[in-house]
Amino acid sequence: MNHAQPSLLNTAPNLASPDDVYEAIINAHEGLDEASSHKMNAMLVLILANHIGDAAVIRAALDKARSTVLASQP
Repeated sequence: MNHAQPSLLNTAPNLASPDDVYEAIINAHEGLDEASSHKMNAMLVLILANHIGDAAVIRAALDKARSTVLASQP
């Protein structure tokens, strides 16, 4: 189900140092058990969604993330 126009979501590379951001995310999970890691991911999503503040963009991101995960399943 597509709630938003794809043009609302910027999927082009947009980070000056994507590897540094990836490393920061990985490091933030250090020492957390699986349940705490999932909770942290959920909290991060909510914090970033609040920062974005646009429900249509958030829905487009959710649709993109879900379709990407479903496409990678065997």
